[in-house]
Amino acid sequence: MDNFIPQIFTTSASLVDSVDRKLLVVLRDGRKLIGVLRSFDQFANLVLQDTIERIYVGDAYGDIPRGIFIIRGENVVLLGEIDLDKEDELPLRQVPVEEILLAQREEMEARQRREKLKNKLLHDQGFSVDFTETDLY
Repeated sequence: MDNFIPQIFTTSASLVDSVDRKLLVVLRDGRKLIGVLRSFDQFANLVLQDTIERIYVGDAYGDIPRGIFIIRGENVVLLGEIDLDKEDELPLRQVPVEEILLAQREEMEARQRREKLKNKLLHDQGFSVDFTETDLY
């Protein structure tokens, strides 16, 4: 076959090339996990080894070691390979876990205050905003 056209996989089979590579996985709940892909199945369920959960706040980040991590495929939003050569060149500063968790909590509280104020202003103008807590999609 002279005119061989490479097959492009759009299923979980496309993960074959990513096995034993360091990946960043973004989950539906917003968590970002970094680990080595060890296994997957037809549903794109993933097994990550040496996993860390990375939390970003502003120009800082903190890593929480998680170990072996099993991820249900439907919870994966984004999956990408990490370039090991560029990994150490992050324009971010690493801070201790306690510090990043505190900063994350403060950022979340500030976001909730802004959202509450926005909802109050919208409600005062006649918009219905009572579904925002329960409407996930």
